[in-house]
Amino acid sequence: MTTATTEDFHFLQQFLLDRSAIVLSEEKHYLVETRLLPVVQRAGVGSIGELVRAIRRGDRDVEVAVVDAMTTNETSWFRDAAPFEALRKIVLPEVIAANVVRRKLSIWSAACSTGQELYSVAMILDAEFSEVASWKLDLHGTDLSTTVVDKARSGHFTALEINRGLPASHLVRYFRHEGGHYVIADALRSKVRFELFNLAKPWPPMQDYDIILLRNVLIYFDVATKAKVLEEAKAHLRPSGYLLLGTAESPRGLVEGFHSMPAGGTTIYRKEGA
Repeated sequence: MTTATTEDFHFLQQFLLDRSAIVLSEEKHYLVETRLLPVVQRAGVGSIGELVRAIRRGDRDVEVAVVDAMTTNETSWFRDAAPFEALRKIVLPEVIAANVVRRKLSIWSAACSTGQELYSVAMILDAEFSEVASWKLDLHGTDLSTTVVDKARSGHFTALEINRGLPASHLVRYFRHEGGHYVIADALRSKVRFELFNLAKPWPPMQDYDIILLRNVLIYFDVATKAKVLEEAKAHLRPSGYLLLGTAESPRGLVEGFHSMPAGGTTIYRKEGA
């Protein structure tokens, strides 16, 4: 039987909650089957139930494959026009001005998926803010999925992925065509770094950032996890720092200490006390 039994589904609900803080509601039974059947095929087992039994045995490879499959990794270049316009016109000019003496800039894409968001930010800095060319830049991307972090590090994208929001001028300037893929230019790729990081687990000691992009990930968490992640994000923002969330996300009612600022078709959040 390839379909998930009720017992299998409830086990996976708890497994995903424990590992990634993803809340899998009862009506998402279909999603388990859609996402995990390819894992069943790749693993050479007969059913989702066998995947569950492998997880119960502590099979690390199966655990990673299931988390990767169940994690939403929807992304594109310059995803959603309004936040990137806010970056160009408000956020980056302000944090650059605040750091002109330090000559350092740190930006974290905290749910980076396959890297398009962070690479998009790197392109904006390179093309539109030449004053930071000689600065120390720390452009950091993290995700809990091994598969997407590996892809982000590789900088290899298909034609279909390239066509999702990348301007033609940027394709010419920042990519080379290699076989059936487009590859990020080494000069741009050298400016970014990608690592595994689970936002829902205890955060290790880490640096503070000028900008944290935490977009379209809080919607998958329960209220307590949302509040914890937002508190940590606030704690790791510099005094003049900005937090960018997804359109359906807000710190309101979850954490204090952010000043909300309308910016075109979006809202950006500045750490209070700056």
